[in-house]
Amino acid sequence: ADASGIQAEDYESDRVRLDELYTGQTELELPAEEIERFREAGELPLPEGEFFPNEYALLKDSADGSNTALARIDTQTGSLRALVEASHGVQGIRPRNKEQYYALDALLDPSIVLVTIMGKAGTGKTLLALAAGLEQVQARAPYLHLLISRPTFPMGKDIGYLPGSVEEKLNPWMQPIFDNLALLLEGRPTDNGAPRSADELIRRGVLAVEPLTHIRGRSIPQQFMLVDEAQNLTPLEVKTILTRVGEKTKLVLTGDPWQIDTPYIDSSSNGFNHVVHHFRDVPLAAHVELRKGERSKLAEYAANLL
Repeated sequence: ADASGIQAEDYESDRVRLDELYTGQTELELPAEEIERFREAGELPLPEGEFFPNEYALLKDSADGSNTALARIDTQTGSLRALVEASHGVQGIRPRNKEQYYALDALLDPSIVLVTIMGKAGTGKTLLALAAGLEQVQARAPYLHLLISRPTFPMGKDIGYLPGSVEEKLNPWMQPIFDNLALLLEGRPTDNGAPRSADELIRRGVLAVEPLTHIRGRSIPQQFMLVDEAQNLTPLEVKTILTRVGEKTKLVLTGDPWQIDTPYIDSSSNGFNHVVHHFRDVPLAAHVELRKGERSKLAEYAANLL
């Protein structure tokens, strides 16, 4: 179009602006006695207002802002509910901020079958999802396998074709996943038979790593399925993934719309944003935006400033 002198514009109807994207959380001011009632009962009638299913809420004392509690909004029963107990963490990983508490609640609740977690680099989205998935799969309840995939699209110039089997070809793309698994598995006692490496998890049938290119036509039942770097998927690709989900499977999409590697989509047109926007009214889904970097001070500055 540029070579012919024709003005071209983006197709706008399916675009979801990043600054208008649903965050999955809100704040509610309540009297101190109401917050205390919530702590004791684990439940409270939902105040009047417009809320989304499984939206998370910071309950703040209207007289003392330091007096707070965390809750999930249940629009079906019209109530505020206490989060799943996660203060002791999963797989040795403890939540470090309120958004990570929200994420673990969604990840550990089997009634929520679609979880989207958005965050910049270093916020812990992939690590939390892996820890929650591994915890539940090793307990064999309610999921039998942990299935992990991510788009095979490079940052920077492609290095060309890779030799070897499918597993060997996938290794460069899956290395960030293996790094996180190594962090979860390191330091475990060697005398209790627990897996000590990703390779051992794969051999035992606990973990499977597959390319997204092989997913069309499949049905995936009773698995904890994690798709990492979902911001690099188109809306059609994400739809293909969602329609493969079988009974008793939980699908987790993690994404960083500020960090897109494919030239065909951007921060407003990617499939991850598409899912967050269209599933915000669905009671089976929950979305959490992680806002605080926990990897290192340098990583947090880089994610915010560059």
